[in-house]
Amino acid sequence: MKSFIVFAVCVAVAIAAPASPDADAQILRYDNDNIGVDGFNYAVETSNGIAASEQGQLVNPGTDNEAVVVRGEYSYTGPDGVLYRVTYIADEKGFQPQGAHIPA
Repeated sequence: MKSFIVFAVCVAVAIAAPASPDADAQILRYDNDNIGVDGFNYAVETSNGIAASEQGQLVNPGTDNEAVVVRGEYSYTGPDGVLYRVTYIADEKGFQPQGAHIPA
């Protein structure tokens, strides 16, 4: 759920930003499979090279430790022409991103 909030904030910031060359990007693929009580799965790709996917699964249902564990990734081409890719997990340890450009 935390990653969804982070994603929603990123989308809101992007919408509020001044128009960019990417403003006319089109959605090429949007898969929204299995959104339900036990979890979710989605993927999206745009014509400007942005891609994101995420899967969430309910763990320990019905217990005091019930939580949603989320795994995902996103990628985009930066202004420097480099393709940036981030994979992440969000669980009881928090949001844990990994990428070649993220300091260890």
